This record gives sequence, structure tokens and C-alpha cells, in this order.
Amino acid sequence: MAEAVELAERNVAKGGGPFGALVVVDDRLVSRGVNRVTGDLDPTAHAEVVAIRSACRELNDFQLTGATLYSSCEPCPMCLFAALWARVDRVVYAADRHDAARGGFDDRAFYELLERDREDWSTPVQALELQGRTAPFEAWLATDSKVEY
Repeated sequence: MAEAVELAERNVAKGGGPFGALVVVDDRLVSRGVNRVTGDLDPTAHAEVVAIRSACRELNDFQLTGATLYSSCEPCPMCLFAALWARVDRVVYAADRHDAARGGFDDRAFYELLERDREDWSTPVQALELQGRTAPFEAWLATDSKVEY
């Protein structure tokens, strides 16, 4: 965990955001990630996502079953859901969302947004009735060579 915090602090010195993450499997460090949002001009390049992507490439698998994700800060909802999709076994963090808010990164708003009805969101997220909208799923179900996930 201390290494994740050190990664975050070093990333700040390099002009990046104050976040670092590690993926560990069977006590082996598989990958590291730092926040690269501004450097890569990628709003999804949070430390946890970077570490997860790197671990998947390293392990040649899209699932990280058996892995622990260590993060210098409580993962935002995007990163938490990325960890869940990657099937990590455990997420451990140091600073929490309130510490992040004091540092100028208020992820609490996203946690609170997920608790509200979509009709109350400032950004509309809505379904559009479209004929054939399920065709991709029908094609998926009909494909014998698919890799389930």
C-alpha cells in the first residue's frame, strides 16, 4: 500500500494527478498505474484503470480473478466498477473520498449521483426506441466462437 501512495506522490512531482495503484496476484506485483488524465488527455486514465489495463496485458487475460487492487485513494465509481468488471478479488485503499475532496477531487458527487433517479441527473441518460436495437445481442447469442465474460 505504501508503494501506491509513493507512486501517487511521485506522479504529482511529474505533473500528474495524486493517484497511484497496484495490482497484486499471489503476492506478486503485476502492474502499477498512475493518474494520466491530463498527460494522455484521457478522462478514463485514472490510476486504477491504468493498473488494471496493464495487469490484463501482463497476464494475457481480461479477468483478474485472484488479484488485489491497491489504490492510494478510494476508487471513484468508474474505477470501482472497472475493478468489479475485471473480477478482482479485493480492493484496498489508503485515503478516502473525503480526503480526495479536501484535495480538490470531489468524487462524492458521483457517488451521490448514482443514488438518485436518472430523471434527476443534470446529464440526460435515456433509452431511445430503435428497431433492431437487440440485433447485436442476437448475433452474440448465435455465435459459437464467443468468449464469455
